[in-house]
Amino acid sequence: MTGAGEASAAIPVFLYHAVMEEPPDWIAEFNVTPKEFAAHLDAIVDSGRTPVTVSALADHLAGRAPLPARPVLLTFDDGFADLPGPTAEALAARDLAATAYLTTGAISPGGRSLLPPAPMMTLDQAAGLERSGMEIGSHTVTHAQLDTLSARALDRELRESRTVLEDALGHPVRHLAYPHGYNSGRVRRMAGAAGYETATAVRHALSSERDEAYRIARLIVRRSHTVADVETWLAGGGARVAPYRDRPKTVGWRWYRRARAVLRGPVFAG
Repeated sequence: MTGAGEASAAIPVFLYHAVMEEPPDWIAEFNVTPKEFAAHLDAIVDSGRTPVTVSALADHLAGRAPLPARPVLLTFDDGFADLPGPTAEALAARDLAATAYLTTGAISPGGRSLLPPAPMMTLDQAAGLERSGMEIGSHTVTHAQLDTLSARALDRELRESRTVLEDALGHPVRHLAYPHGYNSGRVRRMAGAAGYETATAVRHALSSERDEAYRIARLIVRRSHTVADVETWLAGGGARVAPYRDRPKTVGWRWYRRARAVLRGPVFAG
């Protein structure tokens, strides 16, 4: 159970994927309909929390600037086709800041990724997302399980995606999201070496002002989650508060996936 002290320090960082009426089957578990999404956003507005970008949280974690008293973060992974259209419009209509992490191989002309087929935005729409008020971060090139890759392949995923986005936007890209949250100590160190200031994981936990800059906890929003769930998270409850150590089960699952990747090659993180 989350105590009153923990609840007051908790920072909800929401992770959304697609916002569609009829999503592809493979992403349906992590899709919310536009109507449900609007209800979530209204609950965020009604909560009285202040929406901030990942850059604002990064500045706080680095000691450069304070956060507002009750922050909330909205993040979006992959770069589905709804993002630069109705999703961005719904955020802008409520003056809600957000951060979008884009999988460059899935949105670039001629690019290749491990994501199954789905309606995706295009790289040339990224600048428009920024103009609508959304911050852009990297979600790697192919959406592989980063903690199973060789050092060379991991470095390519981290650096190439960042370069592609910086060329498209004309400025540095500071933030990374690990596909499906998969990371390790080595991945976190290499993310820093590649020039990222932060990286978000998943963990399905509340973040905090003491969270780890290269393993920021997020709450993954599934189609089964209700407005009541969103309201509970906004109140600082309903989930653990980071930082905390990985469970033995998480470590064991990582080693299993690494062994499988040796036999099968890079695997889609999903």
